[in-house]
Amino acid sequence: MSGRSSPSKRADNALGQGKLSRDVSAQPDEPNPLVASHYRALAVVSVASIFAFAVWFSTNAVAPALEVEKGLDSGQIAWLTIAVQFGFAFGTLVSAVLNLADLFSARRLFAISAIAAGVLNLLVIPVDGFGWVFVARFLTGACLAGVYPPAMKILAGWFQRGRGFALGMMVGALTLGSGSPHLLRSIFVDNWEAAIIGSSILAVIGGLMLPFLVSDGPHDTRGAKFNPRYLLVLFTNRGLRLTLIGYLGHMWELYALWAWVGAFMLAVLGPRPLIGDGLGLAALVAFGVFLVGAAGSVAAGLFSDRYGRTLATIVPMVISGSIAFFIGFIPFELSLLIVVLSMVWGASVIADSAQFSTAVTELSEPRYRGTILTFQTGLGFALTAISIRLVPWLVEGPGWGVAFAVLGIGPVIGTVAMLRLRSLPEAKQLAGGKR
Repeated sequence: MSGRSSPSKRADNALGQGKLSRDVSAQPDEPNPLVASHYRALAVVSVASIFAFAVWFSTNAVAPALEVEKGLDSGQIAWLTIAVQFGFAFGTLVSAVLNLADLFSARRLFAISAIAAGVLNLLVIPVDGFGWVFVARFLTGACLAGVYPPAMKILAGWFQRGRGFALGMMVGALTLGSGSPHLLRSIFVDNWEAAIIGSSILAVIGGLMLPFLVSDGPHDTRGAKFNPRYLLVLFTNRGLRLTLIGYLGHMWELYALWAWVGAFMLAVLGPRPLIGDGLGLAALVAFGVFLVGAAGSVAAGLFSDRYGRTLATIVPMVISGSIAFFIGFIPFELSLLIVVLSMVWGASVIADSAQFSTAVTELSEPRYRGTILTFQTGLGFALTAISIRLVPWLVEGPGWGVAFAVLGIGPVIGTVAMLRLRSLPEAKQLAGGKR
């Protein structure tokens, strides 16, 4: 190890030449027994993430009630979702520029952010007028920027081998948490406030759990210095740049589907209940899309550790993109077929997400791992604001078929980028050389 340059010199070289040194913790021949503490940390972070992300789509799940109670139209409901995306992008930009995820304890940052997001989510109930609700959702999204990237950094500190599985599990938890308002809405059919309150309580509990039930992992990195210029490596380093393009293509599709799957299921299935006057069928099926997505994310993590990161992103994007191009054109009379395909879409659309982040942890300088993860996710969520707003506009015009087909463009671009990365020497840094 004496022949290696110092961490600071490696970071400077990466910035100047667009080349990053390999994360030595990812060496395939280094033993890394996954003992009980690893799985305990994974379980705590995953459960806390489920709870914390319950506030993300809370207004989407109760959209029909908000239209009646607060006089909002479908366009304004779309902007409430975009407000969260904008808030998240703003929060991640501030966090990345200030290197917050690497300068401060990721566990404490997660806790403070989750609790704040839960409290701010409650403002949707008392405030009136689109403007104030928009502000409340923007601030909620900004706080969530301190939840997602720090959670990934915490797990990267616990896992070197099996990192794809660990981050896949965490993103699966994020998926369940994001879909939980649909479950709450299906239960509290006539009480939209209960769905909002329930999601806020979960977020606060998630925030309180993390700092007390999990510690920093053995591969956690310290010693980062304030260096906003480090963000440039996401564009100057070829491997990171292609990973970013793949991630942006994935994000173009993902959150637009998640934002509007409830409305799509309502259009296909109607407002019928599943049991008596309770358990709304459309909302329950929409939650099912998130549920299978969680399973898909975990499965992709296992696949990624065994067969490589690029393959684990290419295969799901091919599947989800293919479904996006035609599912909206299927007649609603074939509702069973649409539901089945929606489940396949839900499982594949999120399956690759964690593996982009895992690739970033393996291609970036360890000391600034949290900063690069934060910046990457911020750019991705900023892009989702466009596709989320585009879907309802297209639905009102040509319909669901064209709206969803436009989402399929993202996976096509992402697949091309990851195929290119797979052919390059940089891909050997991924998954212990499995690409």
